[in-house]
Amino acid sequence: MKPMDIISLGEPMVEFCATSTGPLRSIDSFVRGWGGDTSNMVVAAARLRKACGYICRVGDDEFGRSFLEMWRREGVDTSHVVVEGGAFTGVYFISIRDGGEHDFTYYRKDSAASHLSPEDVDPECVRRARVFHSSGISQAISDSCREAVFKAVEIAKSAGRMFSYDPNIRLKLWSIETARAVVSHTIGMADIVMPSMEDAKLVTGHSSFEEAAREIMKMGPKIVAIKLGAEGCFVMTEERTIRSPGFSVSAIDTTGAGDAFDGAFLAGVLEGLSLEDTANLANATAALKTRGRGAVAPLPMREAVE
Repeated sequence: MKPMDIISLGEPMVEFCATSTGPLRSIDSFVRGWGGDTSNMVVAAARLRKACGYICRVGDDEFGRSFLEMWRREGVDTSHVVVEGGAFTGVYFISIRDGGEHDFTYYRKDSAASHLSPEDVDPECVRRARVFHSSGISQAISDSCREAVFKAVEIAKSAGRMFSYDPNIRLKLWSIETARAVVSHTIGMADIVMPSMEDAKLVTGHSSFEEAAREIMKMGPKIVAIKLGAEGCFVMTEERTIRSPGFSVSAIDTTGAGDAFDGAFLAGVLEGLSLEDTANLANATAALKTRGRGAVAPLPMREAVE
């Protein structure tokens, strides 16, 4: 097996994005795309010229096949994607509000992705990547998927690989008590943590990004990058902190912007870029993503970001 930069594990979901603003009940047409936070991240990194792979389950259905085709087009290794007979690939609908903000409606309960288990995690696949990445959503969709994440983390850490984590807390999937406990425990295992400000506040109780980052650093990671949306990001390491401003763009749809940030931030770390250049790369990638509808189609190529 060839070495990889990033291996990601999680939940792919087919996306139906409204073609106009307003609540779902008023929308007549949608554009079909692809979503799922850890899948979006890995495609973002692949478009920035990183060698990536994905671990998940998809249904033996047309939507599952569309994911396999998309990942292969993007150069993402699919050798550890399990196609589950009799199962379905999860779906979500996006309604767009003015300013590019969005609302989601999910159909994911008992999907193929939620059936992922520790038995689906090949230790050699995790060991050959420089970074293993996963998220709070991956942990929240089922107990078996949560255990799969922890197995992969243990393999990565024992092999001296980096573990990258986006808490991406969705309280529709689990209670706030469980989310805090699991996410805090996982942060303690991570090298790089990339929460939104909302997630950082939920985990730490701090509404200041600097205080929240300091609290998260105490849990154990080497780098904390708090995403501040259009305002850019705040990054803290053991040695220093930086505040990196965002880029001004006309946002159409912010879906997946945080995932795009994650993929680009990891690309910068893997390339040995300075903290400033890494944050800049991530902010630019996320900003460009918001200029188009859907999570994957607008993800920029390296040339556009530079």
